[in-house]
Amino acid sequence: MKETEPTVPRILSERLRREILSGKLKAGQALVQEDLADRYSVSRIPVREALRQLEAEGLVRYLPRRGAVVAAASAAEVSEMFDIRVALECRALALAVPNMSEADFDAARTVLDAYGHEPNPARWGEINWRFHWTLYAPCERPKLLALIEQNYGNVGRFLRTQVSAATGRDKPHREHYEILQACVEQNVTRAVRLLERHIAAAQKAVAAAFRQAQAAG
Repeated sequence: MKETEPTVPRILSERLRREILSGKLKAGQALVQEDLADRYSVSRIPVREALRQLEAEGLVRYLPRRGAVVAAASAAEVSEMFDIRVALECRALALAVPNMSEADFDAARTVLDAYGHEPNPARWGEINWRFHWTLYAPCERPKLLALIEQNYGNVGRFLRTQVSAATGRDKPHREHYEILQACVEQNVTRAVRLLERHIAAAQKAVAAAFRQAQAAG
């Protein structure tokens, strides 16, 4: 059966999703249908459908008298995203460990080496994601991996630099090596336990950063 061609609303939603998750479109930024229609040379109908799709994903919100905007997030919502990380990523790691090869371990070590030598904190989040993705990819569950990527991207667009500032690099770096070693030893239980603790530590650090930001006004 021939694969169905992507529809215009789907193409638009994918483009807008990339721009939101990359941070090109900022939280709170207005998404005016007429402007988007002109930008992409389409009618307002597919733009409206694309925005509704992104609203269902939590990336767009409709506000009274403002219309569609890029969604922001509260401290509680970001904390819930970390809860989702634990559920999805720990499951992926449990499935991935039995499938891992020396090539996977070497790839993870290469990423960790880059992480340890990267002086720019703004890039730590990106490299951190590459490490985690390297561990999860062997699970061979495309839908699970897509959910992980979507949720991680959502966390990252709010906290791309805040997570690095809140957690630093040294402690997460040590934890990464501990998780990798458990994977090398094929110790699924320990690897999952360490990953859950690792994500929970980041969740607490980010929650503290939110509180400090609120206190500072």
